Amino acid sequence: MAFAESDRRTARPRVTAVAPDAATAKILVAGGFGVGKTTLVGAISETAPLRTEELITEASVGVDSLAGVERKTTTTVAMDFGRITLSQALVVYLFGAPGQDRFWFMWDDLSRGALGAVVLADTRRLESCFPSVDFFEHRGIPFAVGVNCFDGRCDEDPEEIRAALDLALDIPLVLCDARDKESVKTVLLALLEHVMRGLAVEASGDRRPG
Repeated sequence: MAFAESDRRTARPRVTAVAPDAATAKILVAGGFGVGKTTLVGAISETAPLRTEELITEASVGVDSLAGVERKTTTTVAMDFGRITLSQALVVYLFGAPGQDRFWFMWDDLSRGALGAVVLADTRRLESCFPSVDFFEHRGIPFAVGVNCFDGRCDEDPEEIRAALDLALDIPLVLCDARDKESVKTVLLALLEHVMRGLAVEASGDRRPG
C-alpha cells in the first residue's frame, strides 16, 4: 500500500484524485501530554492539518504536568486533524486526541468508528502512555505503539519498552521520529498491517463447514 509521492515544490505530498465513492478510514493518534501527537499528524498530513492549540497559561498550573516537557508552550485543547490519500479508493483521516487527563472525556467520541490507533510514547515519561494503551485494549481497538525518538535516538531496548508497557507480542512497536514523514509512515503501515491480520483471523474464524 503506497502513500502519495512527495511534491518537490512544497513540503506536502501531492493530493491524489479520489473517487466519489472512495472508502474512508479513521485512525486515532493518542498518548500522553507533550509526546508529539500534533507533530506526528502535521508531518504526515497531505493537507495543512487542523489544529486546536492554545498557549499554556497560568491556568494550567497544577492541572497539566509539564514534567519532562518544561519548554512546551502550547497544548491541544480539542484535537488535531489530518488526511492521507493512500489511493484513489482509500482516504485515511487522522484524529490526534488531547493527552491531558481533563480531556479524556472526548476519547469515546473520537474513537467511534476508528479502524485503529497509534499510541505515541516518550521513553522519558513512559507512564504517560499507559492510559492510552489501557483505553484501546479495553475497547478492543487495534493499535500500534510508536516510540518517539527525540533527537533521533533511543537509548532503550524495544523489547524492554514492550515489557514495561505489558504489550502482547502481536502488537506492533516501532521506533520513530514524529517530525519525519517517512518515519511516521512506518508506524502507520505497521498499524494497517496489524489491522489487516486481525481482520483475516476474524474472517477465518467465522468460516463454518458447509
